Amino acid sequence: MSVSHDVYVEKIVPGMISKFKYKNKMQVPKLVKVILNIGMSTAEKDISKALENAKRDLLLITGQKAIFTMAKKSIATFKLRKGMKLGCKVTLRGKKMLYFLDKLINVSLARVRDFHGVSANSFDGRGNYSIGIKEQLIFPEIEYDKIDKIRGMNIVIVTTAKNDLEAKELLSLYGMPFKKN
Repeated sequence: MSVSHDVYVEKIVPGMISKFKYKNKMQVPKLVKVILNIGMSTAEKDISKALENAKRDLLLITGQKAIFTMAKKSIATFKLRKGMKLGCKVTLRGKKMLYFLDKLINVSLARVRDFHGVSANSFDGRGNYSIGIKEQLIFPEIEYDKIDKIRGMNIVIVTTAKNDLEAKELLSLYGMPFKKN
């Protein structure tokens, strides 16, 4: 199933209303945003070049320019200084978010070796869902020959759902392949 606003109106709203007995369609949870984050180890030799490559990978994957994430405070044990670049992130909303989710669900996750579904336990209790990706190569835009290093990323899907059960049903209706327990 393709992820779009039409799918939301035609399939998701009636499905959620019947399952959770909402009084009107405005109570049905919606997708708010998708955040992709790549964190770096400060132990890397040339962290600035690695950060630029990670930023380029996120641009290729999402079609949107990434921003750097900075250390909020200094921690001597980890050799961190306040303001030091630690990674990069992209926040997707609207049509870019729906396009990315469609690609993630229907193309990228299918490219994972021995894929049996994503964990149904990665909800935060407030209706948001997190996925850890081990390598950026699952996305079709990334060419193996043009990457400097295989790196993972975190993907957070933020919804307006009030609890994990509503959020899981919403993502299931969008086509998220959860593991069968």
